[in-house]
Amino acid sequence: MPELPEVETVRRGLEPYLVNARIGTVTLNRKNLRFDFPADLVAALEGQVIIAVERRAKYLLIRLANGRTVLSHLGMTGSYRFAQRHLDTPSRYHEPDPAPKHDHMVWAIEHPDHGPMALIYADPRRFGFIDLLDRLEDSPYLNVLGPEPLGNQFNAHMLAHAFASKKAPIKAALLDQRVVAGLGNIYVSEALFRAHILPTAAAQTLVGKDGRPKPALDDLAQAVVAVLSEAIAVGGSTLKDFRNAEGGSGYFQHNFAVYDREGEPCPTSDCRGNIGRIVQSGRSSFFCPLCQKQP
Repeated sequence: MPELPEVETVRRGLEPYLVNARIGTVTLNRKNLRFDFPADLVAALEGQVIIAVERRAKYLLIRLANGRTVLSHLGMTGSYRFAQRHLDTPSRYHEPDPAPKHDHMVWAIEHPDHGPMALIYADPRRFGFIDLLDRLEDSPYLNVLGPEPLGNQFNAHMLAHAFASKKAPIKAALLDQRVVAGLGNIYVSEALFRAHILPTAAAQTLVGKDGRPKPALDDLAQAVVAVLSEAIAVGGSTLKDFRNAEGGSGYFQHNFAVYDREGEPCPTSDCRGNIGRIVQSGRSSFFCPLCQKQP
């Protein structure tokens, strides 16, 4: 499932071609994805100008001039791509060799600088979904989210407040979207490795008796920001299905230190450990049993 860096990569790919574009005909090629499309989606979109393309956690938010917002979750295999309309030759933003049977939603758009195009949403496994919001604060998907890990509110003191009474493993605590919005399995594993913290360590052990963050929690907060920023800079990670808005792959998977590297030597200099894997809450956690320790 795309995590924050992948969704941010898609957002950045869409933004230059959607902002200030007017939506023409909207075509839905089926009635649902993971959930039914909103009943008034087509009527709400057609004729509207897009004023912003934003991201909250793992959700894309496409804001319209009429005050409404399209919320899009990519699920496991969802992707957007552009194609010029009425042309046999695709534009350079067209994903190569798409399977039309998976094109579930198409917007005809007209951009003042880029001309007519089609924005296509494809989703082979249909785990993604679309919602239409009048107010963001009323969305059940958004109103429970914690701070953004790349925002000003995210720091070790914020984490210390959230973790003070949490006995859950630090891996599970970081994946709790109510604590931090947008973190996923890949980047939590990588951040814990950089901070030298075992994924099984209880979250509250990173907080001192005075409620202040221990040095390890400071290291972890910095590691989260660094890992996410580096991943965004190279377009996220592509393991199987993720594609950006230009149909390309991310490259951060080539920089994984521990994720999906079970049995390989630890990349830390002078460490003789091998990367291990355990299952926590149904998800694989990758770590070095020698480099990573209890706080």
